[in-house]
Amino acid sequence: MTMLRDSPLSTLDTAHSPEKLQARYYETNVSLYDGLHNTGEDDEHNLALQYIDMFSTARGLHTFLDVGAGTGRGVRFLLGRGKDVRGIEPVPAMIARGELNGVPKGLVLEGTGYELPFEDQSFDAVFECGVLHHVAYPSRVVNEMIRVAKKAVFLSDSNRFGQGSSYARWIKLGLYKCRLWQIARFIQTRGKMYTISDGDGLAYSYSVFDSYDQLAAKTKSMWLLPTTSDTSARPSWAHPLLTCSHVLLCAFKD
Repeated sequence: MTMLRDSPLSTLDTAHSPEKLQARYYETNVSLYDGLHNTGEDDEHNLALQYIDMFSTARGLHTFLDVGAGTGRGVRFLLGRGKDVRGIEPVPAMIARGELNGVPKGLVLEGTGYELPFEDQSFDAVFECGVLHHVAYPSRVVNEMIRVAKKAVFLSDSNRFGQGSSYARWIKLGLYKCRLWQIARFIQTRGKMYTISDGDGLAYSYSVFDSYDQLAAKTKSMWLLPTTSDTSARPSWAHPLLTCSHVLLCAFKD
């Protein structure tokens, strides 16, 4: 079992901004990151990358941008399949680790998804793997992804509505539809809006379905593909909304 280094995120000075807390988590655990997050062919993001590769062949997508590239899993995967891939990552230690892992130097730039340093429609497709649940304003990142994507946007991320007991899933969906989820979350987290864990660092409550309307307004078609399965969940017309903890949202501009 892989153990985190000393001084986990939960013991850090809470006076730091959420962004600094999360960056500290990655800096502290960079050497362990791949073992914690990038293992197993059945991992939700590894499966999502296989789907993205499949769509790239079917739709002629060749140039890609990985937003929140981390240690370069997505970049390496698509490079290995003959694609032209760049990345953006806010933590220098993660970029350096990715280069040690085989990512060509200079392919991943330092920066954030809030302000991508690229012109409009610079890439055929823009994707993220498990990034949006770590940012306070995911809609701003998605707007930037839409801006620099020429043909497609892919979100591989969490789905709060497919997590917890069946009762909890329906309660969360009901609160969200009644526009009360943010208030409930504010109370639940005592105003922070995020939680902290040693396994995932600082995380916000997010679902790819939060970004559905935003992407639907800017694209012509969308697919939702489950990347995890809950064997305890009953078959439902609400699949994958209420049955999958992680989902790949594929949005196409043409």
